[in-house]
Amino acid sequence: MNKSDVWNNEKLIEVLKNGGVAVMPTDTLYGIVGQAENKSVVERIYKIRKRAPEKPCIILIEKLSALKKFSIALTKAEEKTIKEYNEPTSFIFDCPSEKFAYLHRGTKTLAVRLPASLELRELLMRTGPLIAPSANPEGYPPAANIEEAKNYFGDTVDLYIDDGVIAGKASKVIRLHNDGSESIIRG
Repeated sequence: MNKSDVWNNEKLIEVLKNGGVAVMPTDTLYGIVGQAENKSVVERIYKIRKRAPEKPCIILIEKLSALKKFSIALTKAEEKTIKEYNEPTSFIFDCPSEKFAYLHRGTKTLAVRLPASLELRELLMRTGPLIAPSANPEGYPPAANIEEAKNYFGDTVDLYIDDGVIAGKASKVIRLHNDGSESIIRG
């Protein structure tokens, strides 16, 4: 299936905009996704995935200015560092606001990724930022196809978007510091 057909899917957009949860291909693996700005959706994904409550999830954003929604203002040094990466990379930023405690889970940081795919970013423009952990219960390998995802989650998910087998790998995760320095969390 063509990626633009996968992400330019009216049913997917409708489900996500209405507070639903979907398993869909991301720019790396199949993810179990929902609106990051909807606390009840985020909590539902944690419950479905049986994710440790203290572990934050990666958030997919459509453009760097979307970070302002989460009270994150990039320094010029951080912006420059982000633009230097050309592989799927999630960046961790300080997010001390208690308003987003349901996302940062007490860590006071958020991990976000700006996908390189224009089609995926167009989806995000229509749905808003999406929380996007890999499609697997805690402690299990990520689903490589929709059948595996359905075996994991059954009817607890509102929609499955099939894009065949995805044998990708999780994104690199880098902690960005205000001075532009970085620490690799996951290589």
